[in-house]
Amino acid sequence: MDSLWDVLVVTAIFFTTIILYRNCFRLLRSKFCNQLPLGSLGWPFIGETIEFISSAYSDRPETFMDKRRRLYGKVFKSHIFGSPTIVSTDAEVSKFILQSDAKAFVPSYPKSLTELMGKSSILLINGSLQKRIHGLVGAFFKSSHLKAQITKDMECYVKLSMANWTENNPIYLQDETKNISFQVLVKILISLNPGQSMEFLKKQFQEFIAGLMALPVNIPGSRLYQSLQAKRNMVKLVKKIIQERKSCGISTVPKDIMEVLLKDENEELTDDLIAENMIDMMIPGEDSVPILMTLAVKYLSDCPAALQQLTEENLKMKGQKEQLGEALHWSDYLSMPFTQSVITETLRMGNIIIGVMRKAMKDMKIKGYLIPKGWSVLTYFRSVHLDDNHYDCPYKFNPWRWQDREMSSCNFTPFGGGQRLCPGLDLARLEASIFLHHFVTHFRWIAEEDKIINFPTVRMKKRMPVWVKRRRDP
Repeated sequence: MDSLWDVLVVTAIFFTTIILYRNCFRLLRSKFCNQLPLGSLGWPFIGETIEFISSAYSDRPETFMDKRRRLYGKVFKSHIFGSPTIVSTDAEVSKFILQSDAKAFVPSYPKSLTELMGKSSILLINGSLQKRIHGLVGAFFKSSHLKAQITKDMECYVKLSMANWTENNPIYLQDETKNISFQVLVKILISLNPGQSMEFLKKQFQEFIAGLMALPVNIPGSRLYQSLQAKRNMVKLVKKIIQERKSCGISTVPKDIMEVLLKDENEELTDDLIAENMIDMMIPGEDSVPILMTLAVKYLSDCPAALQQLTEENLKMKGQKEQLGEALHWSDYLSMPFTQSVITETLRMGNIIIGVMRKAMKDMKIKGYLIPKGWSVLTYFRSVHLDDNHYDCPYKFNPWRWQDREMSSCNFTPFGGGQRLCPGLDLARLEASIFLHHFVTHFRWIAEEDKIINFPTVRMKKRMPVWVKRRRDP
């Protein structure tokens, strides 16, 4: 009898919950009448999350969006990752959302990521402190002095890496570019050189990022718990470096991001906040920049005409500088137009950042669409970048399309936009340009068949194995 009673109670709770859920959204629909975008909220609790993730793991992750665009239009409502969500695949709507301030929209991330980053992360904070940090970092990244230093460091790490490549074994480009990018980024952030501390940082960082998409369960032994412990270890190391830097005196001209923030007089920029944000800023060194380099090589491998033109352009630049007895300046790397077109097309097709999540802080109306307060908003860049209304043959790698095309359009947002536009976008281009230059001028290669995985982050399934052969021509 007891077990039967338990079943009846559980069944009653289950159906009551569903009824409450349905009534809640009936009230929501009646409140906003016909102002909400068309769409479906899916099943109770899970919404349309399963279908979204299923599509995200496929070769065409945008199929989830495409299906709903045909049914409801470029802006539609859904329910993903536990929240009612307005999805925008409309470039103008997305631009408005990205350019809005914290009174309208604030960052919204999965709970595990939010817990890992912490409340003081530049990815989560809003208002004057976020603007201050973003401004300081952005100004430093734009300096010619830093670009010259990055060029020197990038060339050094690329040459060291490539010196160990052999023709008898495959080179896993994704691993190589991650190692190079991480060292360059850590040098920019805290001026840490290769050595024991760098190896410790690398190991702890791998533990840290493994929890970015983990279940939000913080108990001993869980993935999130281990990642938080790894972050604490890294923060301890960075705080030690901060204390050493303070005892020696901060340089008049900051040599890294840490010194830029330490020199600022804002009382909110505590040592703890600076240390934690140094770790958070290392994430692009794991994903964005190395994947940009890796995907560029993949697309070039599949497009011989583009590879030939890029190689000729870089060999010509190399020859000219050798005749003058000069090393390549950072501006030389960025001055090669076809190389930049290849990088731009890689960003468009690769969609390393597929979109950005925000949460509405008040009811907002954009182009006639209502976004209710408390709802999440997903600005989905991939659908815009692969829209045949914006790009001819969007699934074809065609760097020539950028020779007479403006990049400042809202139809091209590989680094986001607005007040949270990635401050390192120019440096990402510079690093990719340097890597591609040295790769194509020193090697020929054959790429093994590999597949792009798009979720939860963009990466190569087999880590992009290539068989290289050193160039014998001058």
